[in-house]
Amino acid sequence: MKATRFLAQTTGTVNCSRICPRASSLRRRVVLSTPSTPSTPLTPLPIPLPLSRAYHCARLSQKSTASSSTTIRSLTTSTTRYKGIQPTSSDPAPPKPEGHSKSGSVVQLSDGEYHELADQYLDRLVYAAEELSENQEEGWDTEFSAGVLTISHMDRGSWVINKQPPNKQIWLSSPESGPKRYDWVMVGAGQHEKEGSAVDPGDDGAGGKWIYLRDGSGLSDLLHSEVGVVIPQEGD
Repeated sequence: MKATRFLAQTTGTVNCSRICPRASSLRRRVVLSTPSTPSTPLTPLPIPLPLSRAYHCARLSQKSTASSSTTIRSLTTSTTRYKGIQPTSSDPAPPKPEGHSKSGSVVQLSDGEYHELADQYLDRLVYAAEELSENQEEGWDTEFSAGVLTISHMDRGSWVINKQPPNKQIWLSSPESGPKRYDWVMVGAGQHEKEGSAVDPGDDGAGGKWIYLRDGSGLSDLLHSEVGVVIPQEGD
């Protein structure tokens, strides 16, 4: 043993199998028991390829289609409401016809004034219609009953003229121009102020006439053009 140590110190090498045979056998068993595995090359992970241009175009097309459908839905759900000037105000009412015509202004009549003017006018109209029936060709007929005057022609139809006291109007039903409502209007008001202008005497000789407010036409003028009747002035 001493000789061995001396030899190791002098030579720098030691034979372990001689020193410890058991350690040498253990080293051989460890080497033999370690399995030898062949070296296998590593498989590289797949690298994601960049997206193709067609894929990008498809994505953009889907986005544009979705946005357009949303816009269409938002547009179709809106409703139009016609309101007043303020947000809380109600719907504006249709304009009412004004109480004047192109020829003058409507006169506010009392019940007595209305009946007097309407009766005088209808009396003159009945007289003119009867003259029409007697002097012109056959086919005309005149009937006046309970404040209703009917002028009929066998081929053209009937014109019905009657009073309407609740409205202070005279109503006309014509087979040619349809129904109309006439108010008492002072057509000569203000005309005398114009130098050289002719004053319309009206239906009463003082500038008053039964006027259809929508177009400013007179009842006497319409009956003259459609029937041919000429209504005499007051006092004729």
